[in-house]
Formats: sequence, structure tokens, C-alpha cells
Amino acid sequence: MYAVEITSDGGYKFSVRSKDYEFSSDIKGQGMNPPDILLGSLGSCIGVYVRKYLEGAKLEAAGLRIKIEADFPKEPPMCFKEIKVNIYLEGLELDERRRLAMLGFIKNCPIHNTLKAAPAISVNLG
Repeated sequence: MYAVEITSDGGYKFSVRSKDYEFSSDIKGQGMNPPDILLGSLGSCIGVYVRKYLEGAKLEAAGLRIKIEADFPKEPPMCFKEIKVNIYLEGLELDERRRLAMLGFIKNCPIHNTLKAAPAISVNLG
């Protein structure tokens, strides 16, 4: 099971802990804000699957960079309506067959699949 614990550090700053790791979240600029964390999670997961594909295909890219862009609408509900993911593989040209194979493979990313599935979220006061 995956679990994270979030504790308030005062104001809008929070510590996010998972296992032995921790980072700060803050909407006032002292850490990544929650939407950035969500996009970062998606991009990191996709990056793992790009690396897995490259290793399996015995391909090497000099550099891997992923850029994700999304906007909140001006009207509620406040949620991303579209997320654009761009993957850059420095020093590697893929033919169409490889491009399609990689794009299909990276759709196995669990964060991508979770966002697509719109899971039920229960919120309880403990």
C-alpha cells in the first residue's frame, strides 16, 4: 500500500512524508504548490516508463526531459481540463514504429492511468 502523511508547518506550508523522504508544499512560494506536485508526479512516472522502454529497446538518449503544461479554468470547478505532456529525447531519433511503441508503453504509467480513471476519493475527519 502507498501512503503519505502531510503535516501543517503553519500557514499554507506543509511537510509531505513518504517512507524516509520528505518535501515541502506551499502556495506562498516556499515549496512546490499542490498542482505542481501533481504534474511532477505524472511527469516523473512517465519518465520512469520512458527509461524502461529505452532500456528494453537497448536505446540510449543523451538527455531525457519532460515538460508538462496545464491551466486551471477561470470558472469553477478548479481542475485541470487538459494536461499536455512533451517528452524530449536529446540525441535520439525514433522512427514511427518506435515512437508509437514508446507512446503505447508509457501509457502503463500508474499515475497516468489513475488520472484517466478518475478514482473515487473519500475524505473523512478523524
